Amino acid sequence: MTDRILRGRLLTFHAEPHGPEDRDAYTYIEDGALVVGGGVIRAAGTYADIAAQAPHLPVTDHRPHLMMAGFIDPHIHFPQVQVIASWGAQLLDWLNTYTFPEEARFAEPDHAARMAGLFLDQLTTHGTTTAAAYASVHRASAEALFAEAARRDMRMIAGKMMMDRNAPEGLRDTAQASYDDSKALIERWHHKGRARYAITPRFAITSTPEQLEIAGTLVAEHPDCHLQTHLSENHDEIAYTARLHPDAPDYLGVYERYGLLSPKALMGHCLHLSPREIGVMRETGTRAVFCPTSNLFLGSGLFDDAGLRDAGLVNAIATDVGGGTSYSMLTTLAEGYKVLQLQGQRLHPLRAFHWITRGNAVALGLEDRIGTLEAGTEADIVVLDARATDAMALRMERAETLAEELFILQIMGDDRAVAQTYVAGEPQKSGTVSIT
Repeated sequence: MTDRILRGRLLTFHAEPHGPEDRDAYTYIEDGALVVGGGVIRAAGTYADIAAQAPHLPVTDHRPHLMMAGFIDPHIHFPQVQVIASWGAQLLDWLNTYTFPEEARFAEPDHAARMAGLFLDQLTTHGTTTAAAYASVHRASAEALFAEAARRDMRMIAGKMMMDRNAPEGLRDTAQASYDDSKALIERWHHKGRARYAITPRFAITSTPEQLEIAGTLVAEHPDCHLQTHLSENHDEIAYTARLHPDAPDYLGVYERYGLLSPKALMGHCLHLSPREIGVMRETGTRAVFCPTSNLFLGSGLFDDAGLRDAGLVNAIATDVGGGTSYSMLTTLAEGYKVLQLQGQRLHPLRAFHWITRGNAVALGLEDRIGTLEAGTEADIVVLDARATDAMALRMERAETLAEELFILQIMGDDRAVAQTYVAGEPQKSGTVSIT
């Protein structure tokens, strides 16, 4: 790709802001610019400085819009794109009624390939440039997702689901087959381009002890792979897990026994944790992933962000499509704000936008590559328009600070507020901008 300059207002984070006055945590440049080329950000600064250093580069002018690092979604289900917004059930019934029949369709490679393109279109339309995604139990589904992400040079963390019990015929593998398929996918895709593999036992209910032991073997053999699964989302799920694993001290103890806990482990939901589980997560560095739209939609519970953070946990935030009800990380922040408000907790807009950029990158251990606009990082960028709708424009007439603008985006924004998304420096959304 030919180098180019992207001009606009720049916002990037260096640390988690502790409040509106914590200016050391972020850099904001009213007339800023990025030089992008070769998939990376080559330089960042004021437009005057960048233009003086590179006077002959073409300029894409996004003013007056705000440019920041692309959004990161650390928990999303690729095979659930056509069951999002399915009515009327809590977790286990929702899985059996909607999710399992839909995931069975992903055994067909052509269907998986078509859905992969549409899935990634939805992510980039909503400003998301990196995701940790669950494929179905079928190896073909993971192949399709990795192949489509590679075609776009898009950073993707994903894995084939491991699931050998309590699922319909056609959605179950075996412990050995899950090992063989996961191993082959790791060899084919892990660290190939921007791909990373996530070892993916769905949850303790759908894996036998033999399969969980196999998952632990994969983790030991490939410690730089992520692991993703679910933990303590729903009271019925927790009770069922206890019946299936009677020797475990608690739900987390199932994963602990098989060596699945580490800073690479992403535990979706974490709503009903015991003090022992919280302590083990802190000691092992295991990440908790807050999925507010899903938790509200399925009636699962309220995530105690402040309590877990105070206990020393690193918390991520994610959409969890299709239990989650929107691909938008902006909508996810809006619902997260409300969940925390119900518990007397605050989510300041500066911390909110840190969370879906650098904060989620930290949770993934990738903050040196994504999540900021620092020179040398990957050129994944979102351009945001806080006046994208009439209602937003009307509210913006009264906004006086950056924090106010961010809060308008956080509460009122969705895909319409995403003016452009760049993946590895390449624009993903059609439309007109000024190029000089």
